[in-house]
Amino acid sequence: MFPSPITQLFQIQYPIIQAGMVWTSGWRLASAVSNAGGLGLIGAGSMAPPVLKEHIQKCKAATSRPFGVNLPLLYHGVEQQVQIILEEAVPIIFTSAGNPKAWTKVFKDAGRTVVHVVSSSKFAVKAEQAGCDAVVAEGFEAGGHNGREETTTMVLIPLVADAVKIPVIAAGGIATGRQMLAALTLGADAVQIGTRFVASKEASCHINFKKAVSEAVEGATQLSLKQLTPVRLLKNKFYELVSAAERQGATTDDLQQLLGKGRARRGMFEGELNEGELEIGQSSALIHDIPAAATIVKQIWDEFQAAKSRIQQLNSL
Repeated sequence: MFPSPITQLFQIQYPIIQAGMVWTSGWRLASAVSNAGGLGLIGAGSMAPPVLKEHIQKCKAATSRPFGVNLPLLYHGVEQQVQIILEEAVPIIFTSAGNPKAWTKVFKDAGRTVVHVVSSSKFAVKAEQAGCDAVVAEGFEAGGHNGREETTTMVLIPLVADAVKIPVIAAGGIATGRQMLAALTLGADAVQIGTRFVASKEASCHINFKKAVSEAVEGATQLSLKQLTPVRLLKNKFYELVSAAERQGATTDDLQQLLGKGRARRGMFEGELNEGELEIGQSSALIHDIPAAATIVKQIWDEFQAAKSRIQQLNSL
């Protein structure tokens, strides 16, 4: 086990956490990452309560190692999802996109480990005060829902590390072992990685989306829909429609109507690359293949060790 407050907190081998992403993070991905020595998370955001229960039970059957559930607090039906998480004795819960006070005490009273995702040092302090065991500090580079402050990971990590006493997990634009070493140097205790695991064999998203991520280039994503909930999107026809509407002064209602229902499912789960909402991070430009999740964990760890050795060599000069 790598010596880290996070590996000790979760009882995992490597300080590598797979983000819980809508339409992508089912039981196959979560169990594969956990079996490889990281922490796998089931993404509850795109799951109705019965589906979430099924994925938790299948994940239990597929791994004897710790895993968790990511619970976005902005969707309807959170109360039912919480009940299932409690009934199924999920040991680790990552909450996001909402107030950490909403459910932290409920989970803590049940003896669970709770982590909250934040985009600023101010919200990190609030998560600590709410009783969270750790925070994920997610920078502007991240895919999916993002902070309005647009603080980059390089700036956010030391700000959060200095603001709280609980362990800090770095996220946003991290896909390699070199970036992992940089994050730990900045004060993080672990990394949470989303985009790299989207392009994996076990991810539940459509192969069209996986290929689009692996073929993305620098500048292929953009933070959008800031009037609703800021989200980083892969540029496609839908993104261009949103961008044009925003330039023309679209209201919140206009954007909500344009977004409609099921847009993210169409893009990420059904593979509609033109009309779908494709949520992905800037690190997609670093990704060029679609390997197994265990291979990704090993690649990140090996590169992390190689980067450490390079720094040690530089220190000896």
